[in-house]
Amino acid sequence: MYKLLLLDADGTIFDFDKAEEYALQSSLEYFKYHGDFIELKKKYKIINSGLWHELELGNISKNELREERFRRLFTIYKLDFNIKDFSDIYLQFLSKGSYLIDGAVDICKYLSSKYKLVILTNGIKEVQLSRLEGSVIKDYISDIIISEEAGVNKPDPYIFEYSFNKIKHSCKSDVMIIGDSLTSDIQGGNNFGIDSCWLNLNNITNKTTALPTYSINSLAELKELL
Repeated sequence: MYKLLLLDADGTIFDFDKAEEYALQSSLEYFKYHGDFIELKKKYKIINSGLWHELELGNISKNELREERFRRLFTIYKLDFNIKDFSDIYLQFLSKGSYLIDGAVDICKYLSSKYKLVILTNGIKEVQLSRLEGSVIKDYISDIIISEEAGVNKPDPYIFEYSFNKIKHSCKSDVMIIGDSLTSDIQGGNNFGIDSCWLNLNNITNKTTALPTYSINSLAELKELL
C-alpha cells in the first residue's frame, strides 16, 4: 500500500509544451521578432530538450542551460538579441504558465485524499514555484522539491534521498514516482529502488533501459491503479 506519491511536474501535471510556447512567443514579440515563429519554435524545442537531457547526464549545469539554449538558437537564426536579457524575459513569461495536463486537477484532488503528494522536479526553481503557486492544484500538493535544492537532478538517486530526508519519510516500499520521462523519472525510480509509473501520453515505445512498474496512457488511469 502506497503512502507517498512523488509527482513529476512538466509533462505529468503541468502542460509544459503550452507554457513553453506561450513564453517563447511572448518573448519574441517583446524583442520584436518578425520571422517564422513555427519553424523557430521547432528548432528551439530540439535544442532545449537536448540540453535538458545533457543536464540529466550531468554534462551541463542549469545556469549554463538557461542561456546556452538561446545562444544556439540565435546563432542559427542570426539574431542579435542580448542572450541574458532574453533568457530573463523568457523565464518571467514561463513562470506565468500554470497550464495543466488534461485531468490533472481531478486526479490531484482524488489522490490527495488517499496519499501524500509531493512534486519532484528538475525544473528551474523560480519558475516551478511560481507556476505551482498560480495553479489550482497547489492545495493538493504537500511539498515541492526542486533539483537545485539537492544539487543534483533526476535520475541521480541522491535527489530521492534528499527528498526523503526533507519530508521525513524513510520507507521505500510505500513510495511511487509518477512521471512522463523514462530517462529522468522512471530511471530515477529504478536507481533509488522505488516503484514507478510511466505516464505515456503519446503511446510511444520504450527503447530505454528504464523499467516502469506500471505504464498508463492518461492521468485518469491512476484512479484504477491507485
